[in-house]
Order: sequence, then structure tokens, then C-alpha cells
Amino acid sequence: MADQNQRPDQNDAGRVTDAYDLNWVDRYCPVWSRPYLRLSRADRPIGTWLLLIPCWWGLLLAILADAAGPDWYDLWIAAACTVGAFLMRGAGCTWNDITDRHIDAQVERTRSRPLPSGQVTPKGAAVWMAAQMVVAFAILMTFNSFAVWLGIAALIPVAIYPFAKRFTWWPQVFLGIAFNWGVLVGWAAHTGSLSLPPVLLYLAAINWTLFYDTIYAHQDKEDDALIGVKSTARLFAENTARWLLGFQILALLLMLAAIAAPGGGFTQTLSPVVLTVVLGGVWVFGWHLAWQLRHLNIDDAAGCLHLFRSNRDAGLILVAAWGFALML
Repeated sequence: MADQNQRPDQNDAGRVTDAYDLNWVDRYCPVWSRPYLRLSRADRPIGTWLLLIPCWWGLLLAILADAAGPDWYDLWIAAACTVGAFLMRGAGCTWNDITDRHIDAQVERTRSRPLPSGQVTPKGAAVWMAAQMVVAFAILMTFNSFAVWLGIAALIPVAIYPFAKRFTWWPQVFLGIAFNWGVLVGWAAHTGSLSLPPVLLYLAAINWTLFYDTIYAHQDKEDDALIGVKSTARLFAENTARWLLGFQILALLLMLAAIAAPGGGFTQTLSPVVLTVVLGGVWVFGWHLAWQLRHLNIDDAAGCLHLFRSNRDAGLILVAAWGFALML
């Protein structure tokens, strides 16, 4: 039974189908602001986590590789990445919805989004996207010049991604390229340069994205087939579990390679105890992916969404392990 103190128009009007129950946007935000926050997926925070976590991975790996260890500026980098991830995920999702508004109107799960449902006009969405990007750029400008230019370069894959499903069966690769750019920015914000370890970690994160976003795409495979939208879920079909196992293995091997690669010096400079914690984080991360595979049913849309969302916890395993390693 609905709460008698809540009117339906307070919390249900315009609510997006796959939003979290009792999310803060639908519960607390002014009515006029909700369509714009829904455009930014603020009512579905998993995407912000999946954009933010690679930033923290890159930053933590850079600090672990630095014999001088962390400094106070690293706290700002972590905080700036947090706010920047929220803003750029919002801007990217707004751009995605602008380009996909006609497709979204034909898919059951997405037709309730603000643009296809008429809550926001394309012009209003474009202004909202620009506002988020301006604030994000102001935050980016607090980093060193190399990290700033690297952050600007991220706009290229972000701009391309919404169109990928129109011309390739592998749009998840383009999502991985865009979503995990923060590995490179996080490393560069601390070091002012790039080397082999962050590149290998970036490639590992792309394979992680292929893993979780293929699971996510299985929710829409029937509608996608009807309207001709491509995805790895449709491409892999009944062989999905085998492909996901391959992405899992590649992600883990590339993470281990990032730790062992020249340019990091982890195996030479870290104590055996610290190195064990660093590697242990990778091991537990791998077990979380294995748990997801064991519970995967590609024909259960609700189950796929649950597993997809669980990747926040998978990613935070590494953050927790590597953060703990810094304190040893």
C-alpha cells in the first residue's frame, strides 16, 4: 500500500522504469528538477560508480608506484574525480539520450526516459548537457596540464559511443574506451605522465566493461532485435557465458601485468605484505566476476540488472584493497 502521506504525483510522475526504488531524485528533489536529473541518471547511480571507480584505480596504482607515497593533493584528485564522474556521466547520458531519443521510444525499458516521454525537449537537454560539461571542465582545470589535455581527449570516445550500436556488433568496446578513460586521467593527475602500467590497467578495465555491459544488454535484446540495434548480447547469444569468461580472464591477466610491468616497479619497491594485499585485491575481484557468471541467466532481465549493478561492489574491492595497501 502506498504511503498515505505521499501523493502519487510527488514520487511516481515521470519516474523512469529502471530507476532505483526510493531513489533520492524521486523522493526529495523539486518536481521541476527531476526530468533533468533523470537525464543525468542521478536516479540510477550505478553508472556514476562505474565511471568513477576506474579513476580511483588509476590514482591508487600511481600512488603505489610512487616511492614518495601519497600527498594531500591526492585527496583533492580523488574528490575531484568523484564530482567530475557524476557530472560527466550526466553529460554523457544526456548526449546519449539526445542521439537515441527515437530508438528509446521503441524500447520498453527506455521509453519512459525524459526525452522520449516528452518531459524534456531536445533543446533543453542540450543546454543541460553543456552546463554539466562546463562545471566538469572547471574541475578538470585544477589538474596538471597533461591530465587536462588527456581529460579533454576523452570527449572523442564519449561523442562516438551513442552511434556505435548502429554500425558495429561491439558497441560495448566503445563504451569501455570511454568509461574507463579515468584510469589514465587518475594516473596522470598524480604523475603528470603515462607509462605502461596505467595503459595495461586501462585495457583490463575495458574487458571488465565488456563483461558487465554485455550482461546489461541482455535486458533489451528482444527490442534491439526488432529495431536493428546491435550489441554483444545479441552477437554472443547462447555463448555469452563463454565470452564473459574470456573477458574475465583477460581483465585479470592485464591487471596482473599492470602490477608487474616496467614503469611501475611494484614488485621491486613494495614490501611482500603490501604486494600480497595488492594482488589479493585482484584475486577477490576475479572471484566476484566468477560469482556473477555462476548466477547469470541471460533470459532473466531482472537478474541481469542485479548482476550488472553488483559490479559497483566488484570495482570497490580493488579500491578497498589498494587503499588499504597504501596504509601498510
